[in-house]
Amino acid sequence: MTNLNTDDQRIITQTKKWLESVIIAHNYCPFAKREFDKGTIRYRVIHETEFNSLLESVIQECVWLDQNKDTETTLIILPSNLSNFNSFLDCLGLAEDLLISQGYEGTYQLASFHPDYCFQGAEDNDPANYTNRSPYPMFHLIRESSVQAAVENHPDADAIPGRNIEYAQQQGLEKMKALFEQCFETDSNNDK
Repeated sequence: MTNLNTDDQRIITQTKKWLESVIIAHNYCPFAKREFDKGTIRYRVIHETEFNSLLESVIQECVWLDQNKDTETTLIILPSNLSNFNSFLDCLGLAEDLLISQGYEGTYQLASFHPDYCFQGAEDNDPANYTNRSPYPMFHLIRESSVQAAVENHPDADAIPGRNIEYAQQQGLEKMKALFEQCFETDSNNDK
């Protein structure tokens, strides 16, 4: 990406570090490494604070992906807003409805990550929540056709969420917290 300010570059660097050292290193998403290594993930930092502007940004990313077939997926990073997890979920629901109303159902889907992610019915300190905790609130815009192809080529895609939960719980809360916190550590290798 070009013309990024220092803060946005730091946010993207932290997000990449999380993606590589948590999601990929611990195989929470067996499909992420390929795209990370190929450089086909787009990182878009959005500072909008109003739901309507955020939702418009999601649709703009759909249009961008329509026009840029070499980009596999977009992580829409929301560092300036939606720190409240319930508000984040409200916005996510509106974004999913908007994808449908704008004719993107079956073309793109949204996954979600948040610093305070908590699975429904889980305690806040359940280590499993860290499988979906990220440095910043973010929407993951994914090509539906790619999801279908990945699932068809995986020996047991339905088992992935359960495996992730079990793995995180075996690691324990302190280890999962430490993995998460390392995304914010600075090092001399600012960007991949």
